[in-house]
Amino acid sequence: QVQLVESGGGLVQSGGSLRLSCTASGIASDITLMGWYRQAPGKEREFVARINWNGNTYYADFVKGRFTISRGNTKNTVYLQMSSLKPEDTAVYYCAMTSGAAFKYWGRGTQVAVSS
Repeated sequence: QVQLVESGGGLVQSGGSLRLSCTASGIASDITLMGWYRQAPGKEREFVARINWNGNTYYADFVKGRFTISRGNTKNTVYLQMSSLKPEDTAVYYCAMTSGAAFKYWGRGTQVAVSS
């Protein structure tokens, strides 16, 4: 059974930092793409960042220069370092992974709250 577990969320003041982690288990094939999405209250889920098997990264415009996505050494872990956080970054952050081209596996999310 595939399981993605996120951690690292919490409450932080505006301008602060958090580091999210996500570890996968039960994926039989090599993971080719890892990413983060978020969903704020009353809004649709939106893309945040992704990293592929060779380390190429891509970010949503609203996080460029503030967030950094990276992979762990074990190849089934992905991180999201978030800095200069703003109240509008408040959301549930979801980890996503796949062994193909489109995200197939999703975590349950971790709450990030940024106070002004």
